[in-house]
Amino acid sequence: MASLHSREIALFFLQVSISLFLAILFLQSAIDKIIDRRGNLEWLTGHFAKSPLAGSVPLLLLTITLLELAAGLLSALGIGQLLLNRNSSLAFCGACLGVIALLCLFFGQRMAKDYPGAATLVPYLLGAMAAVFLLA
Repeated sequence: MASLHSREIALFFLQVSISLFLAILFLQSAIDKIIDRRGNLEWLTGHFAKSPLAGSVPLLLLTITLLELAAGLLSALGIGQLLLNRNSSLAFCGACLGVIALLCLFFGQRMAKDYPGAATLVPYLLGAMAAVFLLA
């Protein structure tokens, strides 16, 4: 067993912590989109009304919901895998899907010309990118 104050323990702590962060982030977001689909669809339809994505909002909402749900579930399952056998493969896949989901959201915000909204996604994207590195 490694010393409590070691790089190995620090890495393990960061892997579990970032996976928990991503699980909370993506599961909450996906569940909100599932529970309040109508409200989200109405808001997004208005948000993208003047963008090239206007006609694709229902499909895009379904796509981002599935991406977020998969990222959150894989991150949550990855925590269990990390705790049981220190294997980070599920959490790594969750982080990769999380990066893809955030890039999709970032693209959508830029297409809608919501630059402040796009900017708020950058810290989440950087955190998810760091997770990919930590879990590799």
